[in-house]
Amino acid sequence: MTPRPESSGSRPKGTAGEKIPEQPTAAQQKSAAKKTAVPKQAAAKKTAPARTTAKKAAAGKTTAAKTVAKKAAAKKAPAKKTPVEQPTAPAETTAVAKRTAAKKAAVKKTAAKKATATKATAAGSPAKTAAAKKATTKKATAKKATAKQAAAKKAPAAKALAQKATVSGAPAEKALPKKSAVKKAPAGQAPAGTAASAQVVPPEMEVTVAPAVGSADRERLLGGTHHDPHSVLGAHPVPGGVAFRAFRPYALSVTVVAGELRAELHDDGEGFFSGLLPLREVPEYRLVVEYEGTVLETEDTYRFLPTLGDLDLHLIGEGRHEELWTALGAHPMTHQGVAGTRFAVWAPNARGVRVAGTFNFWDGTGHVMRSLGSSGVWELFLPDIGEGELYKFEITRPDGSRTLRADPLARRTEVPPATSSIITSSQYEWGDAQWLARRAEVPAHEAPFSVYEVHLPSWRPGLTYRQLAEQLPGYVKNLGFTHVELMPVAEHPFGGSWGYQVTGFYAPTARLGTPDDFRYLVDKLHQAGIGVLMDWVPAHFPRDAWALAEFDGRPLYEHEDPLRAAHPDWGTLEFDFGRNEVRNFLVANAVYWCEEFHIDGLRVDAVASMLYLDYSREPGQWTPNEHGGRENLDAVAFLQEMNATVYRRVPGVVTVAEESTAWDGVTRATHHKGPSGFGGLGFGLKWNMGWMHDSLQYMSHEPVHRKYHHGEMTFSMVYAYSENYVLPISHDEVVHGKGSLVSKMPGDWWQQRAGVRSYLGFMWAHPGKQLLFMGQEFAQGAEWSEAHGPDWWLLDPGYGAEPDHRGVRDLVRDLNTVYRATPALWRLDTDPAGFEWVVGDAADDNVLAFLRLDPEGAPVLAVSNFAPVIRQDYRLGVPDDVPAWHEAVNTDAARYGGSDVTNPDPVKPEPLAWHGRPASIRLTLPPLATVWLRPA
Repeated sequence: MTPRPESSGSRPKGTAGEKIPEQPTAAQQKSAAKKTAVPKQAAAKKTAPARTTAKKAAAGKTTAAKTVAKKAAAKKAPAKKTPVEQPTAPAETTAVAKRTAAKKAAVKKTAAKKATATKATAAGSPAKTAAAKKATTKKATAKKATAKQAAAKKAPAAKALAQKATVSGAPAEKALPKKSAVKKAPAGQAPAGTAASAQVVPPEMEVTVAPAVGSADRERLLGGTHHDPHSVLGAHPVPGGVAFRAFRPYALSVTVVAGELRAELHDDGEGFFSGLLPLREVPEYRLVVEYEGTVLETEDTYRFLPTLGDLDLHLIGEGRHEELWTALGAHPMTHQGVAGTRFAVWAPNARGVRVAGTFNFWDGTGHVMRSLGSSGVWELFLPDIGEGELYKFEITRPDGSRTLRADPLARRTEVPPATSSIITSSQYEWGDAQWLARRAEVPAHEAPFSVYEVHLPSWRPGLTYRQLAEQLPGYVKNLGFTHVELMPVAEHPFGGSWGYQVTGFYAPTARLGTPDDFRYLVDKLHQAGIGVLMDWVPAHFPRDAWALAEFDGRPLYEHEDPLRAAHPDWGTLEFDFGRNEVRNFLVANAVYWCEEFHIDGLRVDAVASMLYLDYSREPGQWTPNEHGGRENLDAVAFLQEMNATVYRRVPGVVTVAEESTAWDGVTRATHHKGPSGFGGLGFGLKWNMGWMHDSLQYMSHEPVHRKYHHGEMTFSMVYAYSENYVLPISHDEVVHGKGSLVSKMPGDWWQQRAGVRSYLGFMWAHPGKQLLFMGQEFAQGAEWSEAHGPDWWLLDPGYGAEPDHRGVRDLVRDLNTVYRATPALWRLDTDPAGFEWVVGDAADDNVLAFLRLDPEGAPVLAVSNFAPVIRQDYRLGVPDDVPAWHEAVNTDAARYGGSDVTNPDPVKPEPLAWHGRPASIRLTLPPLATVWLRPA
C-alpha cells in the first residue's frame, strides 16, 4: 500500500512509549509501512515509510546486506523524494535524526509543499513508487540526495538508514553544533543513537511533536489578536528536539542558521514556517529570510525575553512610575547583546497590538506584540531597527476593528500634518551645568522674575530651533528679562491652536527641528543666564482619530462618562485624572520636560477647567462629587501629586498655574489644609488674572472717566498676598479681536504710547512677578497673529515712527534693569511687609502711590499719574529716615518718546506730615506716566 503523502497541516500522531522490535520480519515491516503515525523524534520531517521499517532492523551482516539492497532498489526507483523541513544529524546521532528526509536546496527553493514517499518492500525487493503531488521543480536535486544515500558506506543497520544532510557543501558531521552531537559508545557497543541503543535516548526526546503553529494560534496571529506570540513563535524545546516557528508574511523561505547548522524550515503557508531540529537545547541562532528579489539575515524577533521587568509593570499599574518615558514608547537599545528597538504601549482594552512602520512597509502583520500580564502593557523588541524609522501601533479594538495610532509617549514625531512617531534617542551634550547648579539657590517667589512670552514658530517666522538659539537669547538678555516662556512646545496637529491641543505630550514640535535641536535652544538660553518656562497642557487633548481619543477602542485617557470627558468650550476631551495610569502619564510628563530638556518651569494651562466639575457646564450636564460638591477631587489629587513630584525630583524648578478663579490655596503647600478643607495645590506661582482684567479695564477708559473706576487699580491689593502671583499680559490679551496692548489705550497715538509706558511702569512696581507677550515690548499696533508674528518692521530705522516703538522697548529694558538691581521690587513679593500704600484713594487725580520695601527696609517709591495733565508740586507722605530721593525711572522721559517732564534733581523731604507720615515731598508728576524714586 502506498502511504498517503503528508500535508502542510496537522500531522498524524505517533504512539508514545512504542517498543522497537530488534529483528522485524517481513510481515512486521509490511505492517509498519501501513501505519501513518510519525515515528518518534521526527515529527517535523516528512519521512518515507521504507526507512520507518528499516529502523527496526537489528545489527548484523544479514540485515545490513538487506538494507543495502533496499537502498539500491530505492535508487533505481523513479519516485521523487519528499522535501524535508530540517537537516538530519551526523552518523553518530542517527537515532535522533534517522527518520528525517533530505534537506531542500537553500538557494533554489520554491513554494512546493507536498511530495510522494516511497514504500520499501521486504529486504532485497525493489521499491515501489507512490503517486503524489510534485514536491519541487528541482528533480535533479532530489535524485542527487537519493544517490548519496545509495552510495553510503556499509555500516550497521541503523547507520545505513541514516540520512546525511549537507549544508552549503559541508559534510554531514558538521550539520549540527558539536554540543548537540551524541557521544560515541565504547568499543564493543552499538553507537548511541542506533537502533540497538534506543534505550539511551533521553526520555524527553522519545515522543515528538508537530512543530507547525496550531490553527487557533495561527488564526489569532493572522488576525492581530494574539496576546502571547512569543509562546508560539521562536525556538522552543519540545519532546523530540527544538521546534522553530517563524511568522514572516510574504517570505519565500526561512532558514535557521546556528553555527555550522543551516536548516530550512517548512513553509506552512500564509507566512508561517516551522521545523523540528534534533537538538538538546535552544542554540544561538539567526534567520535567513528570502523574499522575492532579496535575502535578509536577521535575528528572530521572538527569541527575546521581555525588556520590561516586574517593577516597571508594578509601578505603572500603581500609577507611580515617575520615569514612565523610559519604560513605554520606542527606545533604541541593546537587548541580550543585540541592537534594536524596544516598543511598549499601554492599551489594556486591546485584543491585540502590532507595530507598523517604515521597517515593515506599514504592514504590522508579522510584528505582533505580547501582553505583559494584567498590566495592559504590550511589548516587543525588534532587532536591527534603529533611529529615524517611522512607526505607529496597530490596535485591534474590542469590536474587532483596527486602528492605527501614534505612540502616546513618542519622543519625536513627523512634521504636521504628518502624524507618525519617529524612533529617536538623544546624543546631546549639555553645557549649562553652571546654570543648573545655582538655579535652586533662591526660590522663584523671592527672586527677580520677569518673563518674556514667546510663540516660537512666529517670533521670527521660518527659523528653526538652532537658528532661534542664535537670536532669541541675545534679544531677551538685552531686554533684561530673567525668563522666557515658550509656547508651544509639545507637538500639536493644528498650528492655530498655538500648541494648546496637544497630541505628542512627550515630543517637542517637529515644525522647528529635532528634540536635540530644542535642547540646544534651551542650553543656549541657560548659557545666556535666561530661565526657560514652557506652556504645559494637562487639562485636555483633541479628538484626532490617530491620537489619544478612545485609544484602544474604549475611553482610556479620557473619562468613561461622556459628560465628564467632553470639554464644552474647545471640543476636546478631558483626561481621566482618577485613573492611575493616566495620572502617571501626566505626572511623568511634567518630570520628563524638566529632567530631559532642563526646563526651569511649567506654566500649567487651564487649571480652572480641571478643578471644577461644572466648568462651562449647565445644570444637568455634570454630576456632583462624592461630597455633593462641584470640585473635581481627582484633578485636585493629580495637581497635588504633580507639583509634589516635580519639586522633589527637580530642585529649582517652578510651576505656575493659569487659574482664573479664587480657588483656595493654589500656591499653598500640598500638606497644608485651608479653610475649604483641601490641602494646597502646591504650585509655586499663580497668574493673577483678576489684576490683569481689572487693570486693563481701567486703562481702557478715557482718563476723565477713570476716577469712577479707581477701585479697579487698587482692588488687587486686597488679595495680593493670598497667593504667589505673576502679573500676566499674555498672548490671550492681544489676539482675536482684543487688540494689542497699545491699542487698548484711549486717545491719540501719543497718548496711547504714554498710556502703555505708564501701565508698564505701574506693573513692574506692583507686588508680583511680570509677564509680557512678544511684540508688546515695542508697542506693536496690530494684534498678534500666529500667521506672521510681531511687526518687526516697526523697528526699522527707515520707518518714520520707529523712534516711538524703539522708545517703548528701551523703557522695558530699563524697567528690567532697575527691577533686577532693586531687591525691594521682588524680595518680599509675597509678604505684606514689602508693601505700603502712600495714597490709594486719589481717584479724582487718577494718582496712585506706594512704597516697596526689601527685608532691610530700603524703599522704592512708585507714583503713577493716569491723567493726561502735569501735576506740579504734588505732595506725598514719605518716611522721615530718607534724606533725599532721586528718580530711578520716569516713563515720560524723552528717550522713551515722552514729554520729558522729569524731576532731575534729588528731592528732599520736608518735615510736614502728609498721608499719615511724618514727612513729605513735592513732586512734578508727568502726564500719563509712572515715576520710580529711590533713596539718593
